[in-house]
Amino acid sequence: MICVSILAETNQKALRMMARGFALADMVELRIDRMGAPDLPALVGNRKGRLLVTNRRKKEGGFFAGPEKDRVDLLADAARLGADWVDIEASTGRRLISALAGKISGPGEPTKMIVSHHELHGTPAWKDLRQRYEACRAFGAHVVKIVTYADSVEDNLRVLRLIPRSLAEGQAIVAFCMGPQGRISRILAPVLGSCISYASLRKGAESAPGQPTVSEMRRTLRCLQAGVGGFRDSDPGKGTRPSSTAVGSPGERRICRPGGTRGVPR
Repeated sequence: MICVSILAETNQKALRMMARGFALADMVELRIDRMGAPDLPALVGNRKGRLLVTNRRKKEGGFFAGPEKDRVDLLADAARLGADWVDIEASTGRRLISALAGKISGPGEPTKMIVSHHELHGTPAWKDLRQRYEACRAFGAHVVKIVTYADSVEDNLRVLRLIPRSLAEGQAIVAFCMGPQGRISRILAPVLGSCISYASLRKGAESAPGQPTVSEMRRTLRCLQAGVGGFRDSDPGKGTRPSSTAVGSPGERRICRPGGTRGVPR
């Protein structure tokens, strides 16, 4: 599932970008942390598809500088107004996360919760990554999100290793690396079963380093679907395991013809 991340400074700009995002992607992430006074009734009320609302704290790469309770209350308000998903950092703490979980749960189609962790300056060792994963999962996350910054290509391997481990435990996950060295993980993560692939509307509108545009990501995933076989997009909260037919498997040596990789993030 491709999710366009919207990081706007005003409500009007956010509404324009959301309209474009819903037309191009499966989901839109509305980053309200850069907005001084987000008009949530207007923003959530004008959704044209699945909407994820994030209010990222400064310590994990966001812009919200107010009290933590105010930041989490805005997520609760978004859920009350009908947002499909909210993203909250594990570092927020048990009291506020538990309060948010209590407010968004209920009958019908309650808002689902992504509990996330972001490493902005590198990729921890495998043991530390597992601890961060377990910390996110302990909050009852519908989806665990682990994102690090890749200083080397090898860093991608440690983060991607979380995906099959998580799915084997029945936990939906998003895991990839940021930065130029992390671009390859954004391509491979959905093949392994990461349930959301983040993208920008256009070059220059990225919400994180190394983020491809939605058109680049869609072309890349289309090429992978043609060449890998068992790969398919997945809905958040469910995850997807690739089938046994992988690249190079007997009988599945499909080729993405020249030109098919045009626009692949580099």
